[in-house]
Formats: sequence, C-alpha cells, structure tokens
Amino acid sequence: MGIGWCAYRGVYELARRSGWLRLRSPARPWEAFSLDRVLSDPSLAEPESLLDRRRQGSRFLFDSARLTGAKGRFEAWDAGEETPQSIQLAESVLAGRIRFFEHSVHALGFPPDWHRDPYTGARVSAEAHWSQVPLLGASDIKAVWEANRFGWAYALARAYARTHDDRYAEAFWVALEDWCDRNPPGLGPHYACGQEVSLRVMAWAFALHAFMDSPATTADRVARMLQALGASGQRIEANIGYALSQRNNHGLSEGAGLFTLGAVFPEFRAARRWLTRGHRVIERLSRELIDEDGAFSQHSANYHRVALQVLSWTVALGDRAGHPLSDVARERLGRLASLLRAIQDETSGRVPCFGQNDGALVLPLSNCGYEDFRPALAGAWHVATGGRLYEDGPWDEECWWLGGATEPGAGCDGPTARAVGDTSALVSGYFAIRSNEGMAFTRCGRFRHRPAQADVLHVDIWWRGTNVACDAGTYSYNQPPPWDGGLGGTSYHNAVTVDGCDQMERAERFLWLPWVRGSCSGVRRSPCGLLACLEGSHDGYSRLHPAVSYRRAVILLPGEGWLVLDRMRSAGPHSYRLHWLCPDLPHECEPREAKLCLTTPSGPYAVQMGVLPVDGAAKAEFRCSLVRADPESPRGWRSRYYLDREPALSFDLTVEAHSIILWSLLSPGLWPVAPTSSRSLAIEGPGGVARVSAGAEDGPLVARVEWVGTVEDSLEAS
Repeated sequence: MGIGWCAYRGVYELARRSGWLRLRSPARPWEAFSLDRVLSDPSLAEPESLLDRRRQGSRFLFDSARLTGAKGRFEAWDAGEETPQSIQLAESVLAGRIRFFEHSVHALGFPPDWHRDPYTGARVSAEAHWSQVPLLGASDIKAVWEANRFGWAYALARAYARTHDDRYAEAFWVALEDWCDRNPPGLGPHYACGQEVSLRVMAWAFALHAFMDSPATTADRVARMLQALGASGQRIEANIGYALSQRNNHGLSEGAGLFTLGAVFPEFRAARRWLTRGHRVIERLSRELIDEDGAFSQHSANYHRVALQVLSWTVALGDRAGHPLSDVARERLGRLASLLRAIQDETSGRVPCFGQNDGALVLPLSNCGYEDFRPALAGAWHVATGGRLYEDGPWDEECWWLGGATEPGAGCDGPTARAVGDTSALVSGYFAIRSNEGMAFTRCGRFRHRPAQADVLHVDIWWRGTNVACDAGTYSYNQPPPWDGGLGGTSYHNAVTVDGCDQMERAERFLWLPWVRGSCSGVRRSPCGLLACLEGSHDGYSRLHPAVSYRRAVILLPGEGWLVLDRMRSAGPHSYRLHWLCPDLPHECEPREAKLCLTTPSGPYAVQMGVLPVDGAAKAEFRCSLVRADPESPRGWRSRYYLDREPALSFDLTVEAHSIILWSLLSPGLWPVAPTSSRSLAIEGPGGVARVSAGAEDGPLVARVEWVGTVEDSLEAS
C-alpha cells in the first residue's frame, strides 16, 4: 500500500468528516437533471423524441431482433424445468419477495422498501448526504444495498424475453419510478458507494433494452431513467478517485459504469468524457489488478468472478458500441477465465470458496446456481477469444446475453477446454493438483495486494463433486463479535495455528499486518503420474518468541488419497493446532484415534490425523476434538452465501512440542497408516502401499514418496 496510499486515505477521511466532500459534490434536486440540462441535443429534451432516438438503433449487447429469434435457445436452456427459474424469480419479485445474495428470499413488498434491512428490520435514513451516511452501524449496509442494485431486474428481463408478458416490464418501470421518488440525487445510502451506483447503471441499461418493445416502456419513463442515469454518472465521476485507491473491484466497476453511460447513451453531454474516463480506468486496472497468470488482486474466488463479469460486460459492450478495448484488456480477461477454469471442480462447476465472499453475482443470467462458475467463465472466454469452454448447457445463456454467437453443438475449442491438469501459478501463488476424481487446491506466494484472509496454505480437497475439506467462507463484514469477519482467521481454515495466533494480525476490518510471505516451487509429478506433490512455506509464525518455521506438503496418492504433512520447528515449546473443516454430513468420529468418517453422496470419506516427533523427541500426546455449530463461536460453521451460515464439522488436533511433524490423510474410506520411523509413514491404499519419508530439518519436507503395487512409481525431492 505504501505511504502515498496511507496519505491519500487520511486526506480523504478528513475531507469526508469536514464536509468538504459534501460541498464538492452537493445533493441536487431532480430538476437539476432535466433532459435539457443533461442531454447535448435540445430536440431530445422532448420525451417522445428521446424514445424514438433510443429505438432507432441499438448500441447495446442485444436488440429486439435478437430477443425475438431466441425462443428455441431459451427452451433448450429451460429443458427439464416445469417452470423456468427466471419466471419463478420474476413472479417472486412481483409478489414483493426479493432474493438476497443469490440465496435467501425476503419480503420487501413491491415496490420494495428501499431503505430497510430485511435481516434486522432496521432502516437507514435517506436524508443525509451520501458522504455522511454511516456504513458501519447496527445493520450490515450490504443488506440495505442489495435490492437497490436492481439485480432482480435481470430475472424480470429474462422472464419477459421468454414470455413477452408485459407484467414484468411494467414491474420494472414501476420500481424505477418509485426508486427515483424515494432517492433524491446525492442523498441517502444508495449514493454512498460508487460501485453500487455503477452496478445499478448496468442493470438499468440491461432492462431498458430488454423491455424496449413493451408498451410499458413509455417516453416519460425512459426520460425518467435518463435523468437517473445522468445523476448516477455525476456521482460516479465525482468520487472515482476513492474507488481507484482501493485497488480492487470497486475501481473496475466504477470504470465500467462510466464506460456504459458513455458508450450506450451518447446523447448525454458528458458522454464523451465518461466514455474516455471509463475506458482509461478499465485499461489501467486490467493491467494493474490482474496478474500475468490470471489472478485478481483481491485473493477471492467471488471477487475474481466480479472482475470477470464486469470486464466481460465492458469488453463485449465496447465491441458492440464501436469503442473496443485493447488487446491487452481482452487478453487479461482470458487469463482471468483461464485461472478460474484451472481450479474449477469438473463435476459441479464450483470453485474453492477462498477469500472474502460478499454474495455478489453481477450478471445473474442463467439457470445455474450461485456457486456454479460455468456461466461466468463461458461468457468471459467467448468474449475474450470467441471460443467455448464447455459443451452445451444452461451456462451458455450468459454468453448469449453478452452477444455470443456460438451455435448449439459447436463443441469446445479453447485451450482450457481440454482435460484440466495440475496448476502452478507461480506469480500469484495459486496451486492445484488434479486427481482422476477431484483435486487439492492451495495458495502460497508473495502478496502484491493486501491479503483478504489469514489463509496461506489452507488446503481445499474435492472428491466426486463434494468439497470434502472446505473453506468456512465469510458470512458478514459487519456483525457483532464474533461474526464480524471472524471466519477469515487462520483457526477456521484447513491450516495449522500456533499458540492460537493468526498468520497475521488483524489491523482493521479489511487489513491484515504484517503481510505473510509464502514460497512454493510448484507441483511435481512422478514418472508414471501416479504420485504428485507440492511443498510450500510461510513466515507467519516467525514473529513469535521463540520463532516457528513452518512448511507444508500436499501429496497425491493412488486411489484418491491425499497426505498432508506439516513440519513445525522451534527452539522452544508451542501449542500447534491442526484443523480441518468438512461439510455437515452424516459421520462417525473416534477422537482418541483422531479419525473422522463421513458419509458423502458418493460414498464414505475419511479424515485421519497424527503426529511424527522429530529425531530425538519423545512421543507427543495430542488432543483431538470435533465441533459442529458451536453456539458460542464461529467454530463448526461455514458460510457459502453472504449473511447465511450452516453447520459444518470442525475437526482438530492439538499438540504441545518444540518441533514436530503433523500428518493428515484424507481418503475414500479409512486407509491403514503406520509410522515406520520418526520421519516416515507407510500407508496402505487400494492396490498397493505408499511409503513417505520426510527430509532433514533444513531441507525439503518430503524426501521421497514410493508406491509399490501393480505399477510401481516414486517421487524424489527436487
């Protein structure tokens, strides 16, 4: 972040508290955004003339002719559904029930109560200037913002495209008019964040073009929308510097908001300026925030998807409107998609839920669930390359809405459409080992952008579509302790905690210090490919007294077994806690033997743990516990959706020692494990025996892995 960043944020906070921001960007009545003031052509100030101009030609992602000819595609994507999901969601909206964070449904009435938190019932005032709205209070402000993003408008548009039922178009316009009546420009929570304004701009633009031929789309209503869009553009432009200072998806989203306004609505007086500024922001951030190997700055699967969808929208819109982005921006979009594809579960379309997850789905444009990343990836890959990542499926709908021209049955033609192998993204530190029926995923590297969670070398394990060793998620950014971001701590991850300390100290809500430094050389495979291994280390516990050096190895064994070794070295005693979080499945646990047996939809799966004292040390005694849904803490919980939590199985082993090696075996069923010395294990898997030898204290953790079975294979330390 640096001194410059800290200085900027300090000056900004002073400007906010002193009222200077309020003076620089004052609230104005709607009359200040009358058409004769915001449009460059005086003749368009007459609503009928404006509507005629809007209908003459589309600069958007789709037009009326494309919608009319898509009936067969919609039927194919809805096949097997008695009532298409889009229509179910649209009918729910008409009944005043809005889906929040793509999961839970809440009754807000219709038009919705724009300022009420449906989780707590608390209300946020619409009278304060946007810079004076408290974003941290009794309620999570995201719960108030969610319905105001107009994400539900995509469901209305998708339902209208399938049925041409004017009720859906009428509902959108009634809601927009009511929103404008209750949210004067510059006042209240819905102008407080430029990203929220930008996402609303995108949804409004989408709905306008989806409903363009509906009788509900009247000249006066379109004029009202243009007023609201003009006020939105002014708000985004006035404070985009703050979004850029965050170096994350906020700047990318606000750049897309300005680009959308300038490219789609050239009749605005400020259109050229907004287009140019938005274009520059997108180009700059696509270089600064996306690593060469495709990782996004926020170290989060879901924010990675936010960036992916925002950039997909902008690149596709630029092509359609005649303002294409550079080849570099297009290439970075392809890299974003490639990296997520590389760590995607082949069966479910899901990816590990690493980093912060605020429930955002910028473009909800398919029947697939929130956790299925195939729609976003299919759309992004086609926008970036013109190719396809998957065979035909409901995930193709998002690609179609973005202007994709691929025909059914065209097949996959992208480089990542082939069988996905191991991944070693050395710049960002993303690593995945693939097995025949799953994968192991971890992150370990040097941070260029602030860490999201204290989760370096957390390990996710996937087997037959089930995330058998999972991340706890986020739950909320603003709740009473211990739910105020507590799941981001090391102790809730599949990692080792020392003396109850996180890898980093939480300095504030979204800041960990000092940044932990990780190192990993990548995935290695044995000659026959039966064995694979990666090793990594981090310095997160070097600050302790006495210091602890830490190294972890993840080893793939034949038969879908995963052996994880953790070597802890210190000159003095410490308490080491090894933790695994598993989904809430039927199970049996033997704490004294540190064994947990799960019953998954695909069969039995086991987690075993144990201790290997290093040379000369006495046998260490350990304590083991299993907790499900602890009522007093976040332990034994996971959050797959924002502001929603569900029970999980928290399984840990704790031991006091100076230096020690901890082992974990995750496998389909219980496999016999026997220490053969203080530094080696023998594991009896299906069809053979694996022998794993640890290295010397100052060398690699894994010296040799040997498999003896029908086929013999081995893997040596590099």
